[in-house]
Amino acid sequence: MSEVAHHAANALPFKIALIGTLGIGAQWLAWKLQRPAIVLMAIAGLIFGPLIGWLISAGTPESANNLFNMPEKIRDFMELFRLDPVADFGDVYRPMIGIAVAIILFEGGLNLRLKDLGDARAAVSRMVFPASIIVWALGACAARFIIGLQWDISIMIGGLFVVTGPTVIMPLLRQAHLKSRPANVLKWEGIVNDPLGALFAVGGYEYIRFSQMEADLTFVFGKLIAAALFGGLMGVISAFGLAWAFRRGHIPEYLKAPVVLAWVLLIYVLANTLAEETGLLAVTALGMTMANTKFASMVEMRRFKENIAIILVSGVFVILTATLTPPVIQAFMTDWRIIMFVLVMMFAVRPFAVMVSTLFSGLTWREKVLIAWIQPRGIVAVAVAGLFSAELAALGHPQAGIFVPLAFALVFATVLAAGFTITPLAKALDLAAGGGDGIMIVGANPWSLGLAKALKDMHIPVMVADTNWRRLRGARLEGHKTFYGEVLSEAADYRLDHSAFNHLIAATPNDAYNALVCIEFAPELGRHRVFQVSGSEADDNSEETIAFTSRGRTLSSRARSFDVLTKDWWSGWRFRSTTLSDSYKLQDFFNDRGEDLDVILARRPDGTIEFIQPGQQARAEGSTILSFSAVKDEENATRGGGAKTDGLSGPVGVLPK
Repeated sequence: MSEVAHHAANALPFKIALIGTLGIGAQWLAWKLQRPAIVLMAIAGLIFGPLIGWLISAGTPESANNLFNMPEKIRDFMELFRLDPVADFGDVYRPMIGIAVAIILFEGGLNLRLKDLGDARAAVSRMVFPASIIVWALGACAARFIIGLQWDISIMIGGLFVVTGPTVIMPLLRQAHLKSRPANVLKWEGIVNDPLGALFAVGGYEYIRFSQMEADLTFVFGKLIAAALFGGLMGVISAFGLAWAFRRGHIPEYLKAPVVLAWVLLIYVLANTLAEETGLLAVTALGMTMANTKFASMVEMRRFKENIAIILVSGVFVILTATLTPPVIQAFMTDWRIIMFVLVMMFAVRPFAVMVSTLFSGLTWREKVLIAWIQPRGIVAVAVAGLFSAELAALGHPQAGIFVPLAFALVFATVLAAGFTITPLAKALDLAAGGGDGIMIVGANPWSLGLAKALKDMHIPVMVADTNWRRLRGARLEGHKTFYGEVLSEAADYRLDHSAFNHLIAATPNDAYNALVCIEFAPELGRHRVFQVSGSEADDNSEETIAFTSRGRTLSSRARSFDVLTKDWWSGWRFRSTTLSDSYKLQDFFNDRGEDLDVILARRPDGTIEFIQPGQQARAEGSTILSFSAVKDEENATRGGGAKTDGLSGPVGVLPK
């Protein structure tokens, strides 16, 4: 290898940049393809780690396993992009993974707002403690008797594989559009059990570490309990201290997010210094306490958590996958013991735990079957496995190397199984929300509430979202579903019922915000199903408007602005639903109502919804047209025995003029 190539191959900044590019690139590709990002990140790590390493080795002339004589320049070029994290990072590899896992666990704790459990509280509580203990015990037995591991590491493995990763669960729930109860159970089980499984693994590791000191059993368990109490108490106290400093204004706004990051690292390192490996307990308790402590900067904390977690999840998963070697990969793909362990965890341990723990919980057998099958493990399982594999190797444990390949085998199997089966299984069990005709309206104002009432009168499910509780009053009084909060926050991923709608209308006065909402939901719903009220009367190609590639589709046939629509509302315009027929066609409708109106949408006879774009007309006869126009005399509401105008719609307490 040339000196330049050798230097570049070992340049740490180059490898860090490559890892970041691969991780974020995999996240982007997963977004484009609507597939679990964890699989694509793992593929990237495998390609640029063990695969390139194997190709270089197989192409070396002096190699005993030479398959082809690869020119030296090609080998040098491939060496530039080969990831070998243990060699690349050296002594900082283990602490780097530890810090990353600590921040990821803090992120998990920051999502645990108990008040958001809602009607899934009872089922989730059973999935946390009875089910998790059952999975822990049976998983440990499977590792012991199927793979032949020692009891100490079997207990660690059983505890860690309790987790079902929320970073994988959430995209699956959006993909399948489940009904609310099974969706809530799966969602909150993943959130709660993610840090819980890591804590179980910490307990198992502490047992191994103290056992090697030849301490008696009383001393070992006493130290474990003391370490757990110390780490949890340290996290709770530090969280209250940080919240107090935020409330009193001792930290300026622009420093709050950096202070939280520094605080998490400080608590992790300090707890580990005072009591080995209690840092993970401390930062999880820190996140949980902050999530349930009221202070005004929580939105900033969640934004920090989202950005940092995405970067760390992407990088850590690529790094851990790249550490695998061809023999290890071959082992977990061909070793019948590992394959059998994965099958037992998927088809026996998880179903048994769910069925037993949810007895008399109110869940139907269909919901239990779905919950038992959807069990994807995520980034925390792999990251913690990578951390403790290195820690156990440092302690000289003979079976430390099994941790990572076993974790990867279970993650791949469960993610692929859930990703490809959740939608057809939900439909077969009649647990899919179905319909596809629900509409979420973002922005509560007189015009949008009038639209919501008109949609409800047409038997189209509606959800109204707003950040102001008082503005949602009219929607609540009308009986609409409501979402109080910021739909762009990551908290909305957990609290917002994504199965309740398949279309979105952004109807706030802020055109840029409307565009941002549409862009956020476009990958999930499809760009053809996100609409926004225009911010101005300017042409779409005008410099005054947001480019059509960065916004939602224009709502209504005349593309009038929010200000004009609101002005028309207060001047007496209202929404009408009119059914077309063979004897009352669309042109008859315009002849009666005039051309000076907005056509919002048409509901076809088969129940599907078609939003009418500028210059477009409803195509199907028998459709019900929703329009917004000036109120006129209604004596000709029915014409030719076929036309029917269903009436006027407006918000509560506002009557048509």
